[in-house]
Amino acid sequence: MQAIDTTWVLVSAALVLFMTPGLALFYGGMVRSKNVLAIMMNNYVAIGAVSVLWAVVAGSLAFGQDAGGGIIGNLSLAGLTGLGRHLAGFVHVGASPMSILVFQMMFAVITAALISGGTVDRIKFTSFVVFICIWLLVVYAPLAHWVFSPQGWLAKQGVLDFAGGTVVEINSGFSTLAIVLVLGRRRGWSNEGMAPHSVPLSLFGVGILWFGWFGFNAGSALGMNGVAVSAFVNTQLAAAAALLSWIVFERVRESYPTTLGAASGAVAGMVAITPCAGFVAPMAAVVIGLVAGVACAMAVRMKFKLGYDDSLDVLGVHGVGGLVGMVLLGLFATKSIDPSGANGLFTGGGLHLLGVECMAAVVTVAFSFAMSWLVAKAVDMTIGLRVSPEAEFTGLDLTQHAESAYSLGGMGRIGN
Repeated sequence: MQAIDTTWVLVSAALVLFMTPGLALFYGGMVRSKNVLAIMMNNYVAIGAVSVLWAVVAGSLAFGQDAGGGIIGNLSLAGLTGLGRHLAGFVHVGASPMSILVFQMMFAVITAALISGGTVDRIKFTSFVVFICIWLLVVYAPLAHWVFSPQGWLAKQGVLDFAGGTVVEINSGFSTLAIVLVLGRRRGWSNEGMAPHSVPLSLFGVGILWFGWFGFNAGSALGMNGVAVSAFVNTQLAAAAALLSWIVFERVRESYPTTLGAASGAVAGMVAITPCAGFVAPMAAVVIGLVAGVACAMAVRMKFKLGYDDSLDVLGVHGVGGLVGMVLLGLFATKSIDPSGANGLFTGGGLHLLGVECMAAVVTVAFSFAMSWLVAKAVDMTIGLRVSPEAEFTGLDLTQHAESAYSLGGMGRIGN
């Protein structure tokens, strides 16, 4: 056990946790003012609910000793007990087992929080909490075991996913698609104007996300080493390149580059580089960012043609961005960056890596969508997912939390 590696992982865990308040600001600025506290609350409750449930059981299901077939871990780490010198399969990692589990806890937190972006303006608070708790156990924990645990069946197939292109990005995107199809569209979408109420708030949130993403990606090296440095540099380059390609796309297609487009482009680049960060060279990261910016900009516009109301474009940015990253990793991965990785098609490795990366992406899409749809449907049929039309018209801040973000008097609480 190396103290410096453990320290780096703990610092990175703190950075990843900071991303969730950043996400709350990003999402909060993009909704109408009557729903800003509701979406922020859904982000913050994810921190509480997922953290506790992860410590009690979900972390063990993801990283406990394999229970058979690489499908799910056992309960040997339930309650964060039973930790030996190494987590199962992590025999060459210097960071302590507890630091790795806490680091991965923060991944689970923000993945659950991401789903809230598709459901804004219309989901019951209690129903969202129930959904993410069940989803953590039956969707996130199995996927994390398959990919992140060296004992998982996808990991054993040679799938590379440095920091969560499957488990975090594709999973959140297609889980969001599933729940919004059960929820239905916002009333008035897409005929009424539902413009962001505070783009500056969203820009500030993206700044926090960008800062925290260095911990997200570089921390996934699980040590303070050269791979972490590569992941850090590649995160910056991909984000910058995608920011530029997104606003160029807007300028060519719609005449005006927008600030929200620049922010969304940066996020798209960081999403796409997430599975690749510790496996590709810097110039490959630039290419990945350029492709992701255009691909995600096109994807977010498709929802109007296809008719699904993913309010804040979780599928278009995270789902599609994750798919871009996984496919391009199969092209650009090189063992010169991380000898424990593999070479892709363009670096002399042939088609094998591209094939397993695409297979992992397809499996993640199918599993996350199908299981999330079943969970959402079960919640809807029991306690109901959606607020009443009257509550939706009034706004979720008042009807779900008895608060107002921008009250001109009093505390903004009903009855005051």
